[in-house]
Amino acid sequence: MSAPGLFISFEGIDGAGKSSHIDGLAQAFMRQGRTVVMTREPGGTELAEKLRELVLHQPMDPLTEALLIFAGRRDHLQQVIEPALSRGDVVLCDRFTDASFAYQGAGRGFDLQVLSTLEQWVQKSGSAALRQPDLTVWFDLPPAVAAARLAGARAPDRFESQPEAFFSRVAAGYAARAAASPQRFARIDAAVDRADVARQVAQVFAGRGWLAEEGAR
Repeated sequence: MSAPGLFISFEGIDGAGKSSHIDGLAQAFMRQGRTVVMTREPGGTELAEKLRELVLHQPMDPLTEALLIFAGRRDHLQQVIEPALSRGDVVLCDRFTDASFAYQGAGRGFDLQVLSTLEQWVQKSGSAALRQPDLTVWFDLPPAVAAARLAGARAPDRFESQPEAFFSRVAAGYAARAAASPQRFARIDAAVDRADVARQVAQVFAGRGWLAEEGAR
């Protein structure tokens, strides 16, 4: 029998370094013979990538921001994520709905109940369960460290240019989501060097029985 699809998301504040570990995991799964779909949010489809550009670079209020992100997420789920999972693929997604609760909810101070309603509308289809990742790898990093890493890296977008206090709220939002779904979240201490972060990530995937520890690095 073919292996079931796996949906894995990667979360953390800007500068946490999560994106640099996704490629290695993709390679590890492919060495096992799995088909891997690497994607991101906002984005992942032609429509969602256009919405991403608006969200990252155009001024808007928090409700407009949330609506655009969830609109892109709906298209992303329908066009990419659900078909891949139905085929038995491994989906590695750089951010998903936890980012909405962390950034728009905790960071912007937007109504969490409205976000929960949007989550239900967008991620639930008929009688099926609410679509959530099978695993969320959370790269937890102090905002001051993240700010130092980002300094001068590139021209900041609307999120990266926010003050440290904003990212402190975002980090607290991620912590709240992790506390609410501890079985789904795996916290990574992202303040250590890259090799130590890679070891933590490898241990998480080995612990789930999805990859051998050495192969996940």
